[in-house]
Amino acid sequence: MPTITVGDARIPYGVEGTGPALVLVHGVGSGSAMWDGVLDRFTGHRTVLLPDLAGSDPAADGIAPLTIETLAAQVAAVIEDAGTGPADVLGFSLGAPVAAAVAALRPALVRRLVPVAGVAGPDDEYIRQMVTTWLAVAGDADAFGRYSTLLAYSRAFMNRVGHEVVEQAHAFMEPTPDRLRQIDLVRRVDIRNLLPRIVAPTLVMGAVHDATLPVENHREFSTGIAGSEYVELDSGHVVMLERTDEFVKHVEDFLSRP
Repeated sequence: MPTITVGDARIPYGVEGTGPALVLVHGVGSGSAMWDGVLDRFTGHRTVLLPDLAGSDPAADGIAPLTIETLAAQVAAVIEDAGTGPADVLGFSLGAPVAAAVAALRPALVRRLVPVAGVAGPDDEYIRQMVTTWLAVAGDADAFGRYSTLLAYSRAFMNRVGHEVVEQAHAFMEPTPDRLRQIDLVRRVDIRNLLPRIVAPTLVMGAVHDATLPVENHREFSTGIAGSEYVELDSGHVVMLERTDEFVKHVEDFLSRP
């Protein structure tokens, strides 16, 4: 796996598949591993770049405070290092404002942009309270995992997959120091001044039942980008797991346009 140094951070990234470049920018959680469930839907015809950004891996992480601009610089550096030319960039959750910042600050690197279930500004009091609570339970790993699961998935999805599967899901989030830094950044995101600078064709994807970053934030994201398209899925926050086929179809239909 290639590893590059950006500022004070060492950033590993995976390269899978062949074809036009697609960068998948993760949110808070298991780093690029969060894409495992959909990765093979893209790698047959795309070169997928999978950065693990600072704040997700203690061994690769620098000490500088996390900012959206810092993470965007890491994504831009991965695109340049991979040498794949302008890439399509898809960012999920915290990765959505990161991907948008790359498109705004380094427009020559981004062919098309897909922000998914993201947030553009810090004014939602629900998000402030949610992040404060999330960080407050970090001292209890089991409570942290359970709260993370409640934020990640819709009630309908949890009832559909059943108790045993939901119980196993708690383990996907552990309160590591770097993960807590990512969570803290969620309440400080403010890229509203960058959104009007985006010129790449953009599809914003929302999630109707999002308990992490409520859907009104996804809509605000879209209205801030001139000419962007917007679609909502009947899903909780982790749309690529709850609505995999719909998610992939919307992404592929958009990216495959001439």
